[in-house]
Amino acid sequence: MGEGERFQLGTVGALSLSVVSSVSIVICNKALISSLGFTFATTLTSWHLLVTFCSLHVALWMKLFEHKPFDARTVMGFGVLNGISIGLLNLSLGFNSVGFYQMTKLAIIPCTVLLETLFFLKKFSRNIQLSLTILLLGVGIATVTDLQLNALGSILSLLAIITTCIAQIMTNTIQKKFKVSSTQLLYQSSPYQALTLFVSGPFLDAFLTNQNVFAFHYTPEVLFFITLSCLIAVSVNFSTFLVIGKTSPVTYQVLGHLKTCLVLAFGYVLLHDPFSWRNILGILIALVGMVSYSYFCTIEGQQKSSEASVQVSQVKESESDPLISVENGSGPVSDGAAPKAPMWNSDKDLRA
Repeated sequence: MGEGERFQLGTVGALSLSVVSSVSIVICNKALISSLGFTFATTLTSWHLLVTFCSLHVALWMKLFEHKPFDARTVMGFGVLNGISIGLLNLSLGFNSVGFYQMTKLAIIPCTVLLETLFFLKKFSRNIQLSLTILLLGVGIATVTDLQLNALGSILSLLAIITTCIAQIMTNTIQKKFKVSSTQLLYQSSPYQALTLFVSGPFLDAFLTNQNVFAFHYTPEVLFFITLSCLIAVSVNFSTFLVIGKTSPVTYQVLGHLKTCLVLAFGYVLLHDPFSWRNILGILIALVGMVSYSYFCTIEGQQKSSEASVQVSQVKESESDPLISVENGSGPVSDGAAPKAPMWNSDKDLRA
């Protein structure tokens, strides 16, 4: 199996793991919050990250991956920024209607595209832009209902969008700049994320719910679902860094909207949530956008790979050109030796 095939297989595996784990944790948290009354989302997220760090520490002890430290200030800033973005998203949900919160999540994709275009000079083709537009339209039809605006909620949503976009772009750029894997980056940044949310979480949750997380009555059923949620979160956090590192922040957001559609469908099938023709229409339109986005990304990726292979082949051929040639074009000579027949590499294209 070639390197390109292994990369594609790893990417598909990362995307699949992200979808399965994210849908699972949403269903688990929905049971925890809606059925059991545990509404402390920010504090729960800090526990998720703490369990993730402990799990990765055990994996490091078992030598399942190699610890690769790099710039400590970058890691700390990245971890704190991730923690702040999660807190702002929770505050946005608390101060806005569900419909406006969904609009906030939809706005992350165009904001990410804008930031990557302005600061990283990344180009998005018209086909990709059209696919993203169809996707956002479909998700908007399926999820956005009421739009109630208020000044504080709008400011919090704007801050949440900006911090989330920057954090996800940093996830990709840090892995490439410092040549660290998703596991190594998550291991080093998760303590700062967990600490940020562990300190601020109880205050945010108390402000939003008027309840104290430490005074909550923890029944065995609640503890079971909290433990299950934390274990699933290990896979969610790992797959998030893995997907962004292997693809891009925009692709991760597209995948996130696929999860939203799947959660809606699972909620209808398993939990008998209310469902309308508007939800069905929106999901179908969103799926068209996702499929077209995947198709055009694949096509453009293949074109870039073929162009890169051609360039490498041309470079290799130019490096093998003679520095001194006979004027009559009979071929290259070296130190008076007889001309030699060209030696062709049969596997040149495989290595290009």
